[in-house]
Amino acid sequence: MSTVTAVPLRPVKRTYLIYLWVGIAVAILAAFLLARQGDDFLARNARRSDVVTTASGLQYQVIQPGAPGAAKPTDSDVALINYEGKLLNGTTFDKSQQPTPMPVAGVVPGFSEALKLMPKGSKYRVWIKPSLGYGAEAKGPIPANSTLVFDIELIDFLPEAVVRQMQAQAQAQQGGMPGGLPRGAMPPGAMPQGAPGGR
Repeated sequence: MSTVTAVPLRPVKRTYLIYLWVGIAVAILAAFLLARQGDDFLARNARRSDVVTTASGLQYQVIQPGAPGAAKPTDSDVALINYEGKLLNGTTFDKSQQPTPMPVAGVVPGFSEALKLMPKGSKYRVWIKPSLGYGAEAKGPIPANSTLVFDIELIDFLPEAVVRQMQAQAQAQQGGMPGGLPRGAMPPGAMPQGAPGGR
């Protein structure tokens, strides 16, 4: 018959418990600081002399001003742009491969506001806080509550009615076939694939 000898557990040293509680507190603090990273970045960024902050909280930097006195798009226009969208950590989540038509009123509020500030031919870098972007909603590679950074070049813009008329004429010339859209033109009501922030 075998006998089992019970081995008593040694008591945990008080210093280990202190280290454990300090570690938990540090982890909670780090999580809080990461959540506030976007807000802190925007606060620091707003102090830069070359960054403008609008009443809504959108921030932008003029990289290339465009032609003096050039017109700016409105909500009823379709803008032709090149763009690249990044997260604050530098990860690119979207980039146009060619000039892309973008309905000014068909994107997230911060992107739309930025387009309406830009004269034709200009290049801006814009920082869109979460409430002007996707907010608490995660969108594909974009985590919830993300501050978005876009480099935007406004090549040209036309009223949406003119774009639709051009599309209709192109379809009529092609015998009404859907393949008759001009290169780069969008079908009525459609968002281009990869558009930054279609609603």
